[in-house]
Amino acid sequence: MTDPTTTDERHETRNRNGEGIGRTVAIGAAAGLATGLLANIVRKAAVQAPTIAAGQWDKALAAEHAAALKLFDLLEKTDEQATARRAFLLMQLKHAIGKHAFQEENVVYAKMRDEGLTEAADHLNHEHGYVKQYFFDLGEMPKNDPAWLPMLKKFRALIEQHMREEEEELFPRLRGQLSDAQNRHITTMMNKEGLKLA
Repeated sequence: MTDPTTTDERHETRNRNGEGIGRTVAIGAAAGLATGLLANIVRKAAVQAPTIAAGQWDKALAAEHAAALKLFDLLEKTDEQATARRAFLLMQLKHAIGKHAFQEENVVYAKMRDEGLTEAADHLNHEHGYVKQYFFDLGEMPKNDPAWLPMLKKFRALIEQHMREEEEELFPRLRGQLSDAQNRHITTMMNKEGLKLA
């Protein structure tokens, strides 16, 4: 018995089925992309949320300082056998401080320069270079090296001095020079920069 369907009809059916499959794949890919983008936005918002919740820019940066010090605490409690934990916590610290520095450099230090605090802003920015150096050196050093923890403690001392100078002297000075509207604007701009790297 012969198939009554013509060759042209079979090709047309296959083309329609192929188009349907292609359309389904395209819709699935678009839905996957949209879900991924939404998840990334939600993740960024969650990372930046504690900074936003802290309020004005100077309080938010102080809250980020405190969070970084907690990561230092966790790192200092590790021993030479905890190499994976050291690597993971160092990565977390590097991300947190990197985002923090990005906010400061792109908004706060720039505003300090605009307000006549150029030397102080340049000094703080210069110290950020040494922060990057410590991250590089600690990242390159074997995590079970006996010199790793002493280097981390020297790094923490630099960070704490830097934080004190910002929180106790320079940030209050800048905040006092700005109007309430300017301080709100700096807060908004700083959070936008933070979301970029969150």
